[in-house]
Amino acid sequence: MGLSLQQFAMVAGAHLLALLSPGPDFFLIARSALLRGWRKTGAVCFGIACANGVFIALAVGGFAALHRHGVAFALVQAAGCAYLAYLGAMMLRHASAASVVPHGRDGATAPGKTGAWHARFAMGFASAILNPKNALFYASLFALLAARDAPFGAQIVYGVWMFAAVFGWDLLVAMGIGHPSVVARFTTHRASIERVTGVVLLAIAASVLTMLARDWL
Repeated sequence: MGLSLQQFAMVAGAHLLALLSPGPDFFLIARSALLRGWRKTGAVCFGIACANGVFIALAVGGFAALHRHGVAFALVQAAGCAYLAYLGAMMLRHASAASVVPHGRDGATAPGKTGAWHARFAMGFASAILNPKNALFYASLFALLAARDAPFGAQIVYGVWMFAAVFGWDLLVAMGIGHPSVVARFTTHRASIERVTGVVLLAIAASVLTMLARDWL
């Protein structure tokens, strides 16, 4: 298979640095973990990991070369901005002034108030799949591996590792933020959490949209 430990360390290190950089996915995980507990946030994490898996599969297959200044990439950016703005607006609109969030033993909110599993999965998936930075990162990384003649089998191993790393890291973040003792401290600030997350997502969308307009106008 031609797997090089030195090359694997380089790929894993670059991927880890990318994971440590907070983005829209991080804020969605943090909000969900604080309001629902880490167990229910697992669906959001899995959705994010699956979206990354799509980009990885496309990159390994050689189909993820969206040109940074191409029309297709601009459309992905615009769709991402629209989705983040929508999420931010919904969070601001539905921010609750409730001072108490009912909890189960794992720190999750009461049944019936968390949304279906597939809805949480879809939120995570949409956030990650509409983030053009994910497409650029994986396309660039696997283009570099192809330039270094990394065997196809080795690229598959790298892809599986990155998928598992995304899911594992996001779960760790959710577990840390969504621990019952941490959630208990934030139950009286639910409305603030919703508003802050909404503002952050709107700010990210506005920033990307400004750069997009600067490139095309």
